[in-house]
Amino acid sequence: MSKSLELIKEHVSNPKLWFVVGVGVAGIVVLAETRRRRRRRNTDKEDFGAFLERFELLPFPQPPPPAAKQMLSSLTFAINDIFDVKGYVTGFGNPDWKRTHQEAEKTAVVVTALLKNGAICVGKTVMDELSFGISGENKHYGTPTNPRMPFCIPGGSSSGSAVAVATELVDFAIGTDTTGCVRIPASFCGIFGFRSSHGAVSTVGVIPNAQSLDTVDQVPKHMNLCQYISSKVPNLKLHASSIDQENGASILRALSSVMLSLQGYEFKTNHEDWVKSIKPKLGRDVFDRVIAAINTTHDNIKSLYKVRTEMRAAFQSLLKDDGILVIPSVADSPLKLNTKKGLSSEFHDRTFALSSIASVSGCCQVTVPLGSHNGGCISVSFISSHGADKFLLDTVLDMYSTLQEQVSVASSSLPLPDTNGNIETSELLKEKGNAAFKGSQWNKALNYYTEAIKLNGMNATYYCNRAAAYLKLACFQQAEEDCNKAILIDKKNVKAYLRRGTARESLLCYKEALEDFKHAQVLEPQNKDAGKGERRVRKLMA
Repeated sequence: MSKSLELIKEHVSNPKLWFVVGVGVAGIVVLAETRRRRRRRNTDKEDFGAFLERFELLPFPQPPPPAAKQMLSSLTFAINDIFDVKGYVTGFGNPDWKRTHQEAEKTAVVVTALLKNGAICVGKTVMDELSFGISGENKHYGTPTNPRMPFCIPGGSSSGSAVAVATELVDFAIGTDTTGCVRIPASFCGIFGFRSSHGAVSTVGVIPNAQSLDTVDQVPKHMNLCQYISSKVPNLKLHASSIDQENGASILRALSSVMLSLQGYEFKTNHEDWVKSIKPKLGRDVFDRVIAAINTTHDNIKSLYKVRTEMRAAFQSLLKDDGILVIPSVADSPLKLNTKKGLSSEFHDRTFALSSIASVSGCCQVTVPLGSHNGGCISVSFISSHGADKFLLDTVLDMYSTLQEQVSVASSSLPLPDTNGNIETSELLKEKGNAAFKGSQWNKALNYYTEAIKLNGMNATYYCNRAAAYLKLACFQQAEEDCNKAILIDKKNVKAYLRRGTARESLLCYKEALEDFKHAQVLEPQNKDAGKGERRVRKLMA
């Protein structure tokens, strides 16, 4: 289990931590499966285009010993360009917005809460302009690179936040989720994403898009979900030319239409004057949606809000306090970059149909990564009723190891990649990783070693080399885990013992580190690194 998940699981019943997790995770956080602390600045090329600007907001003073460290101590995070930071202009993903607005006088409540509990903010990330989009493409600041599928979109609107986590530039990141803007990029980038119950997290200091939908981000009996929605949400029929109860797609299309209409109405209410006076330069898709929102009269707004109210009541009745609905996170694999508009429209329709369930009902939803297939990320989503955030997170934490095991069992039933072609390819990937490592391109090396392991998971050298890259990135727990795997495969791998000793030393596990350095000396009595490591650790223990 990842360090971030262990942290939450260890303290999830602590009311104080739950407030922090409720702010830091609920609705806006994307959790990494791996933990790292990056100690140096990155160039635009190195950060996968995730960041708009780099800065450092240090945590509030920590309590002196013997008090325990704050629960988020030493964790780093990034924020979307929608959160206020005192002294910085909140750009809303668009240079015209940034040009016409003043520096924030206060920092957003959610950011302040994270700083109070020990986390370090390292900068603002790229997002879809005005939070109007789910592709992650930004005409002005560029599109963050999806690390899992570089030629495809990363998903949006919280694209930079998702990419920053997926590439391990930060431990976690925050964005907002209106129509799926955290859940979709989390799915496309293969990481955890969480949308909180609507209203569970303060949005003070966050630019509103559509506040009735914004979040700072098992069914009890067998039934047809779409039929249930149709029967319990009568006002939904007013927003579709026809609803066929046997055709679930038509019901979800009507629901997504309500979601987008609410978003358009509230965006118009919030920002119509600015759009008309500034006439900002916008990307094609964003421009079309903004103009449509501004020009629509929304005569049926009361019935739209009735749908939202009926959906909230319907799902409270359906899921109660301990029910979970399981759905796909997204309907399709991510589109290629710069896809033609016709295909993009169909993609949006199918994606919004799924994201509208939690958005309109106000439910909380977790996107859980389950691996990859045909080069794309696979995920599943769990939805619980409004206010059941803690129950949902507890359940996901309890289930995640089992889910991983089931995925592993399913994967092992497939033909093993043991052909000569795959072995040769894995060796080529290892060599590319070695070259990147020598060039101090640690993340690049890490990706090459990971691909080599996917092709041949029984090569101790691949794990050992990846451990070296993890050490350079200060991912000590991951380095230790890779060394464990290398030693399991090859009990005489001296480098694995040395690197595990270094990782354990950094994790303050001095006794275990000492044993590793001593074991390396037994295998290679003349190894100078082993001798230095042993002396260093003995000094620390003394």
